[in-house]
Amino acid sequence: MRKIGFVLSLSLLLLALLAGCSGTDSVSKDMVAGFIYIGPPGDHGWTYAQDKGRLMVEKELGVRTIYKESVPEGPEVKDVIRNMIDQGAKIIFAGSFGYMDYVEEVSKEYPDIIFLHCSGYKMTENMGTYFGRMYQARYLSGLVAGLKTKTGKIGYVAAFEIPEVIRGINAFALGVRDVNPDAKVYVRWTHTWYDPGKETEAAKALLDEKCDVIAQHQDTAGPQQAAEARGAFSIGYNSDMYSIAPRAYMTAPIWNWGPYFIDQIKKAMDGTWTSGSYWGGLEDGIVDLAPLTPNAPAEAREIVEEMREKIISGEFHVFEGPLKDQSGKIRLEKGHVMSDEMMLSIDWFVSNVVGRIETGK
Repeated sequence: MRKIGFVLSLSLLLLALLAGCSGTDSVSKDMVAGFIYIGPPGDHGWTYAQDKGRLMVEKELGVRTIYKESVPEGPEVKDVIRNMIDQGAKIIFAGSFGYMDYVEEVSKEYPDIIFLHCSGYKMTENMGTYFGRMYQARYLSGLVAGLKTKTGKIGYVAAFEIPEVIRGINAFALGVRDVNPDAKVYVRWTHTWYDPGKETEAAKALLDEKCDVIAQHQDTAGPQQAAEARGAFSIGYNSDMYSIAPRAYMTAPIWNWGPYFIDQIKKAMDGTWTSGSYWGGLEDGIVDLAPLTPNAPAEAREIVEEMREKIISGEFHVFEGPLKDQSGKIRLEKGHVMSDEMMLSIDWFVSNVVGRIETGK
């Protein structure tokens, strides 16, 4: 009887384990995750970094993913979302700021679908937001640029006059200032996220103004290639761009979206997902600074690593007073740390930035 009981118990245990595995596999097979991109994955920039995260989802979770590239920031995104839902998408990641209002609208039509919008601020019961504290990595890249420049003029090709971009420019400029107080950061606006031609022309204009280092908040490697062609140096963005401009590129603030995507999809699968706003930093690994190349100044490595550790530990804050704007007005008093609310609505440049913030764009 003991033997029969043991065999029966073992059989029941195996059945339970198989049932558990089957259930997990079933959930994975039923889950479809959709990704909406502003550009093509081959841009070596913003979309490329997001698509690396999508591929990590497929590899780690075994779920089916679908994506649509080069989707304009306009009403047409609503049709893209609805089409993904028709294909079975249960969770949709909308990867550009300008999708926000349209995602919010469609989220109310489909209360059982989870929506996650990148870099926005609007939420519903089934729509959350996500982004990273990229300004931390931008500060570190500013240290590299400030140590490298010989002319004291650093160019910055930027997309739109929104807080995300302004915040990044300011963080970069503060990094420059902390190692090179006399250097200036010159800004050129393109008013586009993705346009290789415009981005390249903006970089060329900055190079014509004697900028010898070019940084960017753009989706392509156009500014890197412009710097390479002129014998200047560059700071990339979104992903490691060394292969694109091996004689110019020094480093880049980069994204690592995969772990966040995986976490959210797991929560969707096990029923624990809730709407919220995520803004992780260096400590989470969602943002980082790419390895410095031989083009970077040798002394930068030790300084960057020291400041990186201080940011992670909380010993150092990128936006800590006193901070003055371009007119000399004190915007943040000594000893004060800028709040998230202030960072998310910032509309002014720090004192060592040369350029205007044009409203109404």
